[in-house]
Amino acid sequence: MQKIRLIMTSVLLATVMLSANSCKDENNTTNFNHDTEIGTIVDVDSELFLQGTTVTVVDCTLSDGTNTTCYQIIASTPTDHEMGPWCPDNISDDAEAGGIWIENGEVYDVDGAFIANMANFYSDDTWLMYDENGDVYVTNTETDCINAANPNVGEDYKNYCVECIPDYITELTRTWLIPTTPVKLTSYEYFAGMGPNSSGPLVRGIAFNGVEFSASAPVDNILSAYTLAPFDDAGGHINVHQGYHYHAATGKSAQISQEDGHAPMIGYAIDGHGIFAQLNEDSTEPDDLDACRGHYDDTRGYHYHVDAPGSNNFINCLYGAYIY
Repeated sequence: MQKIRLIMTSVLLATVMLSANSCKDENNTTNFNHDTEIGTIVDVDSELFLQGTTVTVVDCTLSDGTNTTCYQIIASTPTDHEMGPWCPDNISDDAEAGGIWIENGEVYDVDGAFIANMANFYSDDTWLMYDENGDVYVTNTETDCINAANPNVGEDYKNYCVECIPDYITELTRTWLIPTTPVKLTSYEYFAGMGPNSSGPLVRGIAFNGVEFSASAPVDNILSAYTLAPFDDAGGHINVHQGYHYHAATGKSAQISQEDGHAPMIGYAIDGHGIFAQLNEDSTEPDDLDACRGHYDDTRGYHYHVDAPGSNNFINCLYGAYIY
């Protein structure tokens, strides 16, 4: 893949406009000269995407009307970590046999003990997800996977642990478009379905392995049907339409460490701005994040930090133009 330049300068602009007297230096960076301020805009680096993804350059128009180029990224399943497991087979199984679940901001191992304790955990005796031998009720066919994942799931799948496996999506690929150079907006945009008059995209971003950072999982719908749809230890699970996708950043997917103690980079938001882990090397979260969970520094330009793994959230909104 073509090596893409990093555009480096010094202070963030509210709106980035290219000056007629911009120029390149010997370090393959572009210095944008403005009347009062100079900002850093970091191009998307296509070489950061891992083997197993296909990246090409296409013409595109962004949500703010900017005519530019975008990377078209085609991917299917991750190549940097295993998928699953999700559901344990028996209530005697340890954490290695299952994935994770999130509740009230916390991450829990879905081991046999968790399954056995669900009635107490949710204060509801309806939960009984195993038989007299301790074997967990798990979806074990593609049909069961599809039916149990239906928002209107019926009684047949009550008290089932929903596990859709990679074999069900061998022919499925996903295609993403992100601008080759991010365009910062003057105000943020909500994701589709979130804020008043929201019209933005559903997808939050893309990991370096081409897997989607997804919208929040419909946890209330899942639990109200007395089903459980765990994520694996990487924060991902599968449905047959969306493929494998993440609902939490747990540090299992590829990440790029930073030399200055900053949190590692884990991918790109759908607007082309970098997405970084929640915590810096010293285990602290940046204290200057904006409403979208983004901030600026001279090295990385404007970029986001994901929310905590138990939050069922990555970033809150977009501060850059995106593809409809």
